[in-house]
Amino acid sequence: MNAAPGPEHFLAAAEFVLMLRQSGLSDRRVLKAMEQVPRVPFVEERHFALADEDIALPIAMGQSILRPTLLATMLDALDVGPTHKVLHIGTGSGYAAAILGRLAASVVTVERWRTLADSAHVRLRSLGYDMVETIFGDGYDGYPQRAPYDRILLTCAVSDPPPHLLAQLAPDGVMVVPLTAGVVVRTGKADSQAARTAFAVAHVDPAVHGVARRL
Repeated sequence: MNAAPGPEHFLAAAEFVLMLRQSGLSDRRVLKAMEQVPRVPFVEERHFALADEDIALPIAMGQSILRPTLLATMLDALDVGPTHKVLHIGTGSGYAAAILGRLAASVVTVERWRTLADSAHVRLRSLGYDMVETIFGDGYDGYPQRAPYDRILLTCAVSDPPPHLLAQLAPDGVMVVPLTAGVVVRTGKADSQAARTAFAVAHVDPAVHGVARRL
C-alpha cells in the first residue's frame, strides 16, 4: 500500500480541475468526481510528484493508468448517472473505478492480473469505495453475473467492441471503448459500426485475452 498523500497533493486539486477545464471538460459531475479522487493513492510513491500532471503513469505488472484528460473525456462521453450500474474493464490500480464509484450507484471492475486485482480491492476498500466490486478475470468476458449494465467503460484498447460485452449492456446502455486503430468510440447495444461515434484520438495499452498465469 502506498504511503498516504501529503497535504500538498490535495492543495493542487484546484489546478488539476483547471487543467481539466482547459482541455474542454465541462461536465460538473465528472469534474467534481475527479477533484475528489486524487491520483496519488493510485500511483507508485516514486511518481507522487507527477500525479497531477496530464500524463499516463506506469503501475505494477508493466501496466499504466490513463492521462487524466483522456479519462475525463471518456467519462464525459459515458454520461454516467447516479442510479447507473457500471462495468469497467481494466482495473489497474483502481483509479478509474474509484471515479466511477463517485458517479454511479455501483461499479464492477475486472482485472486480468491477480496482483493488480487484489491490491486494487484493498486500496478501494481502504479509501471507502464499497460500491466498487473488484473481479479477477478475463475482461473480454465481462461479468455476466451482474448484467445488464447501464454503462460499460474499457480503459484498454480492442480492435472492435467485444460482442460479449455489448450483450451485457442494457437495451439503452452505452459503452465507451478505445480501439487499437487509435480512436475512442461511443456505441450502444444495437448500434452498427456506422452508428458508432468517434470522439477522441488516443493510443491506449491493448487488452489481452485471458487472465495472467502468474502474479
